[in-house]
Amino acid sequence: MLKRVIQIAFLFVGGALGLIFLPIFYELIDLSFNPWLNNAYVSVLLGAILLFALSFFLADYCVKLIRWLEDVLIKVPTGDLLFGTVGLIIGLILAYFVGVALERIELPSITGVVSFVISVILGYLGFQIGFRKREDILSLFILSKQERKKTETIKQEQTTVHYKLLDTSVIIDGRIADIALTGFVEGVFVVPQFVLTELQHIADSSDTLKRTRGRRGLDVLRRLQDERKTEVIITERDFEDVQEVDMKLVRLAKEMGGKIVTNDFNLNKVSELHNVHVLNINDLANAVKPVVIPGEMMQVLVIKDGKEYNQGLAYLDDGTMIVVEGGRNYIGQTIRVEVTSVLQTSAGRMIFAKPKEE
Repeated sequence: MLKRVIQIAFLFVGGALGLIFLPIFYELIDLSFNPWLNNAYVSVLLGAILLFALSFFLADYCVKLIRWLEDVLIKVPTGDLLFGTVGLIIGLILAYFVGVALERIELPSITGVVSFVISVILGYLGFQIGFRKREDILSLFILSKQERKKTETIKQEQTTVHYKLLDTSVIIDGRIADIALTGFVEGVFVVPQFVLTELQHIADSSDTLKRTRGRRGLDVLRRLQDERKTEVIITERDFEDVQEVDMKLVRLAKEMGGKIVTNDFNLNKVSELHNVHVLNINDLANAVKPVVIPGEMMQVLVIKDGKEYNQGLAYLDDGTMIVVEGGRNYIGQTIRVEVTSVLQTSAGRMIFAKPKEE
């Protein structure tokens, strides 16, 4: 069956070649004057007959060639074949544009040959590049996709606003202003209007202690706004169907997807029941409190002398320096000391102690 298809293909190709080249051949042998030979139908018929006759000798070789190509292509991985074909197409497209540029040269015989050679070369190079660089091209697309995804994730994280809702107790406490100044709390501080109203009622109270606490809270809010380390916004959102300020705060936190900053133990528990995240300033203070307190006894190894006269230096396991007054005489010894004071700075913690006489 394949042999018959090849012979029919030879027949049609022969007719096309006869139509194109036989008139030129007639001119070369001075037979162009013959009206029969100048007939296009005759040229097509002669070309078809000649190439069809030739197909009886070449058809078997063509069948073998096609079978061999079929076996080779079947063994080639689909990805390699696909990328090789894409490269071939790109190479032929480039060759076409080069051929269009070469047509401006008024030498048809030369430009035709050059265009054909360029088509063969670029087609071959395109197929080889696509075939051999498949992994590199795939990795390039995968990396580009991963980078795009990573960039989109970063943009989403950057555009996501983290709200911290302040309640009355944490505003009156005042430590939130110092914490915000250090930059440890990111996001936007939100003060609901109902919290501000409650704070104003406390500031207007007839009780001197309450009035002082309320005014202190207003001063803390003013300080938060003036320092500009963290943005502070006041929202008018309210819930008329809820009377308690704490429950309003919980509902607002759910609605805004924010966290409540508080010192109120009861509000802390209620928020946890409603699955609202809470930042408790008292918990933070307990987490960063000194590991030792004045009057506590410790066993230390005095390593070297200090900067001041008669001082000795020792260190805890975490690297905290202990300054032992009068510890110079105990260098190289493990002694029992009593903590006199603890100095906490931005550079770290420093403990002062003195030897405990047995």
